[in-house]
Amino acid sequence: MRKFWVAGGLGVGLVLCFLALLVVGVYAAAAGLAGGAGRAVGLAKGAVPAAYQPLVQKWGNLCPAINPALLAAQLYQESGWNPRAQSPAAAQGIAQFIPGTWQTHGIDGNGDGRRDVWDPADAIPSAASYDCELAKYVKDVPGNPAHNMLAAYNAGAYRVIRAGGVPAISETQNYVRIITTLAKSFEAPVGRVAPSRQAASAIYFAQEQLGKPYLWGGNGTPEQNGRFDCSGLTKAAYHSVGIELPRVANDQWNAGPHPKRDELLPGDLVFFAHNLNDPRSIHHVGIYVGGGYMINAPYTGAVIRFDKIDKPDYIGATRVTEDGAKALPSANAA
Repeated sequence: MRKFWVAGGLGVGLVLCFLALLVVGVYAAAAGLAGGAGRAVGLAKGAVPAAYQPLVQKWGNLCPAINPALLAAQLYQESGWNPRAQSPAAAQGIAQFIPGTWQTHGIDGNGDGRRDVWDPADAIPSAASYDCELAKYVKDVPGNPAHNMLAAYNAGAYRVIRAGGVPAISETQNYVRIITTLAKSFEAPVGRVAPSRQAASAIYFAQEQLGKPYLWGGNGTPEQNGRFDCSGLTKAAYHSVGIELPRVANDQWNAGPHPKRDELLPGDLVFFAHNLNDPRSIHHVGIYVGGGYMINAPYTGAVIRFDKIDKPDYIGATRVTEDGAKALPSANAA
């Protein structure tokens, strides 16, 4: 792709015109796809680290109030898939049980005769079991059973029963919204994912950066002469349309649902990983522009440029949504 930059101004102009028309054409073709993503029927390919995918798939179907995507969203929100996570409040493990709750609700998920909060084979089944216990407590409450279960997890079953649904507590309402929104980034949708309304402007920002030298850790600041690395570029592109993404590429993965390769639209983030079964191994991200190409900041010594996305380490794509970005744990902590 370096030939784009040695062919002279006319060549660059023709390429930009071609890609601009390509973006317009793909959006026109996608105009009828905004009907929504449908309901989850399982886990999106590569959404959950391979080591935990079978556990989440199995235990996420323990009762009707939960599903694998919802359970995955809870675990990601609680620990970011870190089995050794420990909070200042002494919450422990991948599911962040506090000791008292673990003593009451922890189960021996793998049947080895031990209940170990640090072992995902126990902690993930225990999280699903605890969710289902809460769902039983609030089963007669009107409204969405999953929402009521999540509200009970956050505020207690008594408050949900007394309120006749999700109580008017901002922290609880926010918790329900965050988990249900995050779940969309783990779902395998039954239909096409709705196009992003901000995507074209994000692409425009990225196009304005073409030709700038790559800078490791670059955020495009004046002190850095407007230079970016891969995730710095994607973060800045979506910041230009009012959407705040995390700084690191593998955290940006959960900013929305995951369209299939043949469903990509301009503005989707495209990701590349060392392990195609583990999104935490993502090492690179670009912005899709159509026709199998992305704009990306590739590596030290290169410039921001167009590259093909069909490479052996392509793991998938994310269609960024404002709610999805806001739900990310790193965004909430900011």
